[in-house]
Amino acid sequence: MTGSNKGIGYAIVQGLCKQFDGSVYLTSRDEERGKKAVAELNKLGCFPKYHQLDIDDEKSVVQLHDHLMQQYGGLDVLVNNAGIAFRMNSSESLATTAEWTLRTNFFHTMRTCRILFSALRDNARVVNLTSDDGHLLKIAGQEPQAAQLRARFADPELSTESLVQLMQSYINAVKDGNHYQLGWPQSGEGDREDDWPNDSYVVSKVGISAMTRIQQRQLSQDKRKDLIVNAVHPGYVITDMTSHKGELTIEQGAAAAVWLALAESTQVPRGSFVWHDKRVINWVDGPVPEGF
Repeated sequence: MTGSNKGIGYAIVQGLCKQFDGSVYLTSRDEERGKKAVAELNKLGCFPKYHQLDIDDEKSVVQLHDHLMQQYGGLDVLVNNAGIAFRMNSSESLATTAEWTLRTNFFHTMRTCRILFSALRDNARVVNLTSDDGHLLKIAGQEPQAAQLRARFADPELSTESLVQLMQSYINAVKDGNHYQLGWPQSGEGDREDDWPNDSYVVSKVGISAMTRIQQRQLSQDKRKDLIVNAVHPGYVITDMTSHKGELTIEQGAAAAVWLALAESTQVPRGSFVWHDKRVINWVDGPVPEGF
């Protein structure tokens, strides 16, 4: 479980500890905070193991992979939750927030998957935390350029390489100052609250949703049996990222992810965009559901 010393990740660890018949790992960049979270869960009768993990550090990811292989010979469940978000009122430049947000939320999440997927065993599950912001229709810049971007993301044959190029093109466009004209989102005055994650977060989560579809297509061709990956929107949860303005508890926000990680394979979708209430949402051309 990446990024799990607080918030939704913490609650997913708690849920897995209660329902998964095996070792559950809480991970965090900061070892002290991670071990403190483990101690808090111990008081609640949950006993996860701990391993340091910073997805921005490739060596850290490799160390976790090697540890899991040495201790268990493989991995049954991977939940990708680690991520960052800059606010609309961030003092950093748009170019900086775009580069840093996509680096962690997309490029380094993808790298983490590449490293850890080699450890997946038969019947393994992968859950990628996305957002309602990760719905394809959130790509809403100038038309018809935005429609052309959405079509590229929605291509059922979209490759990893093409997706990487798309995401890098967004960073380049922000640096050039013409991202809206090229179809990428750009909030106008009053469109989003000052303490709300900025549009780079939106693009990063659309990337995660698209990546999930590609991963399932690839895993379905893998020689290992019944590998399933889905992306899940946890809802508007009361966390630091939402400035504690959310409507759901972290336990409610964790429920769908835990279900996707543990339910029978006949009960869960594959390569899908899943809402926090376990509904499968049409990511390509269906509407963004009302509410969170």
